[in-house]
Amino acid sequence: MSVSTDALRRSFRGIILAAAAMTLLAACSSNDEPAPYVERPVEELYNEAMDLFEQKEYSEAATAFDEVDRQHPYSIWATKAQLMTAYVHYLSDKYDEAIIALDRFIELHPGNPDTPYAYYLRAIAYYEQITDVQRDQKITRLALNALQDVAQRYPDTTYARDALLKIDLARDHLAGKEMAIGRFYLKRGEHLAAINRFRTVIQNYQTTTHVPEALHRLVESYLSLGISDEAQMAAAVLGHNFPASQWYADSYQLLEGKDLAPEENQGWLSQMWDWVF
Repeated sequence: MSVSTDALRRSFRGIILAAAAMTLLAACSSNDEPAPYVERPVEELYNEAMDLFEQKEYSEAATAFDEVDRQHPYSIWATKAQLMTAYVHYLSDKYDEAIIALDRFIELHPGNPDTPYAYYLRAIAYYEQITDVQRDQKITRLALNALQDVAQRYPDTTYARDALLKIDLARDHLAGKEMAIGRFYLKRGEHLAAINRFRTVIQNYQTTTHVPEALHRLVESYLSLGISDEAQMAAAVLGHNFPASQWYADSYQLLEGKDLAPEENQGWLSQMWDWVF
């Protein structure tokens, strides 16, 4: 039986295509195989990682520092590389990765000379994630705890001095959140809920900038509930501690309009502080 020339060509073409496909599959399979492990001198690996860091190739630098730790886990360079990995994650705004790396460093090297810096950098990684007071303040609380940890562990360091400044700012932020919620309740006429928030500011955040307003809002809330004695006491404390404040002027005007203008005396002040604290 004879076979036509076209049929032979079609058959040959099919064989060629099948062979090409097999070759491609084999190539893909070989490319998927992991590269062979090649151990390199620790100094070479670390210097390569530092070169990438100085070129601000932070993602590649983090991988390179990890390789130092992977190949030479018990060397002093591995310890340095662990901290550098955390630092490049921080510079890349990869705060979660930085905090995980810093927690690991602290756990592995509690007595290392760089551990105070690791605590400080972890606190800063939290601090830089603080959001506006309209959002959840979980990160602010974590930042406050981490900053306080630095100040308590290393009180005589520059890290502690900076942490103390940021602690004040974090506390002010948390007080601002309480004030925002309190104002929300006050506008809705939920005066008892508002009072609880304003008292929280006075009790827990006494040194923040929000205390004068919190006292004034207490005056407003108590007057709305018809509780004049507490309104007068709040205004008396406000006038005693912040006599030049606009909040005191507003409170005085509110009370004066109801013939309840406060007369500051030590008895009222004592009662008010006992009640608040």
